[in-house]
Amino acid sequence: QVSPCHQQKNQRGGAPPAKKESILELTKMIDAKVHVKCLGGRELVGTLKGYDELVNLVLDDADEFIRDSEDPNTITDKKRKLGLIVVRGTQVSLVSPEEGMEEISNPFVGAQEE
Repeated sequence: QVSPCHQQKNQRGGAPPAKKESILELTKMIDAKVHVKCLGGRELVGTLKGYDELVNLVLDDADEFIRDSEDPNTITDKKRKLGLIVVRGTQVSLVSPEEGMEEISNPFVGAQEE
């Protein structure tokens, strides 16, 4: 007796579902300096060496920006050297290139209505 789940899988030919295309294009930023903002306010800068589908990041020569001791919401110019680190994807809220920006089309704006 074959379970209904296995029957559905076989009816589809056993092909894996199509992978969704990610709007993140971190591949372009490999070996480039990136600025990473984390949940909780921590900010890092380093060279992006790798990432995975969960947005776990590997940064080399990473530095953490130190917060102001009197105002924890303010980032100072002081940095703390971290070296080679892994940033868990669950903590990442923003990844941006340290230098240069590239304008992309807004995926939420459709054709203009007339």
